[in-house]
Amino acid sequence: MVSTSIAAIVPILCVTAAGIAAMLAEAFREPHERMPISGLGLVGLVGAGISCVLLWGRNATSFGVVSADNFGLFISLVLVLIGVVTMLLAPQLVERDELPGGEFYALSLFALAGMMLMAMATDLLVIFLALEVLSLAVYVLTAIRREAAASVEGAFKYFILGGFSSAFFLYGLAFVYGVTGSTRLDKVGSAIASNAGSHPELVLVALGFLIVGFGFKVSAVPFHMWTPDAYEGAPAIVTGFMSTGVKAAAFAAFVRVFVTAFQPVQATWTPILWAVASVTMILGTVVGVAQVNLKRMLAYSSIAHAGYILVGLVSGNDVGKSAILFYLLAYGITNLGAFGVIALLGTRDRANDDLDSVTGLSDRHPALAAVLAVLLLSLGGIPPTAGFVGKWYIFSAAVRAGDYGLAIIGVVTSVVSIFFYLRVIVMMYMAEPAEMHGGPATAPSRAAVFALAATIAATFYLGVLPTQVIDLAARSIGSLR
Repeated sequence: MVSTSIAAIVPILCVTAAGIAAMLAEAFREPHERMPISGLGLVGLVGAGISCVLLWGRNATSFGVVSADNFGLFISLVLVLIGVVTMLLAPQLVERDELPGGEFYALSLFALAGMMLMAMATDLLVIFLALEVLSLAVYVLTAIRREAAASVEGAFKYFILGGFSSAFFLYGLAFVYGVTGSTRLDKVGSAIASNAGSHPELVLVALGFLIVGFGFKVSAVPFHMWTPDAYEGAPAIVTGFMSTGVKAAAFAAFVRVFVTAFQPVQATWTPILWAVASVTMILGTVVGVAQVNLKRMLAYSSIAHAGYILVGLVSGNDVGKSAILFYLLAYGITNLGAFGVIALLGTRDRANDDLDSVTGLSDRHPALAAVLAVLLLSLGGIPPTAGFVGKWYIFSAAVRAGDYGLAIIGVVTSVVSIFFYLRVIVMMYMAEPAEMHGGPATAPSRAAVFALAATIAATFYLGVLPTQVIDLAARSIGSLR
């Protein structure tokens, strides 16, 4: 065990420094001066990625509340990838939609710093602080298109429900401290293991509050109400960023808290999460079928995917835990790429994010149609894509745990969900081209093309040659004891 003062937080410092640099660049930028602020973000993210690689296997800690173990570093690398793809896609979209560039890049980087801190934190108070840092940044990003009523409405709903979520999390934290006398996860775990029989009702109350707090952030039913409105109201690039980054960070903290601190009472929380996972998969899939807006459809798809990831946690075995890491990587690159295509189809005056807007897309933008088709097939779990391996890995964990009911629900909902993904593909390739409103979409920039090509390459790589990443995820989860 290597214990240093700041080594574990170097990746977070790199991203934070890039965010501050982006903010200063915007402050000193002359009006109408073009400045590659996204490049500052890329430099910070590359630095964070390199420091994560250098910290791999060292188990460095900072101040006793942040741990750069392999589990936290794996999630941080996923977040770095999400940040890099976002920074490559964003410049063209920020300029086209006349978004405040400095605010966008600075807030995105600060949100990423909060996400990385959330993945590495080993203290409930630090997890709460990280949760607030990322949440405040994402609230503002959702409403960054201030003149759009839908953006403001989505951000307002997200903010209000997020406030309730934070309150529930704090109540849970207070009960945990009351029962165990500590907020550090290792001490909480030890205290619960030795005194679980003394205060079972208080431990159950603490569990309930924390499940509500985490359930909101991962869009689990019945805490999902903000998701469709916030996803639809925010600019598509923001939606892609928060649907992947926030989910990865929240699940990282969710898994760390329940696998370490609450492992002694796993028999108590497993039935609760079993019910939440089942309802989340069913509602996300069934309601998603009825959607005609692509962003709302992907919002309900995101809810269903949260249910699939919960299956890995409910299974309780090492396969399920490592499957969560693989699934977060596969879902992150796939969903972010899909939202990137939707963002590129829009114009300054119209989002073009409804189902009618993609009719005949293969004639108008064959490359974008092909990219979107591959990414949707991956989200549906069709081989040989990353989504197929992720779902197979998750459901096999449930089967190994003897939880056939949850595995059957997951497989059935996955089959049903293919309907709304294939519907989009059919509209793109078999329907007459639609008249685009607000003028034609502009051609993707070279950076955007590179980002989308990278997501496609990663989707097929994880689908065809997943062994190395699966082994890496398995070794990473081993550091979480």
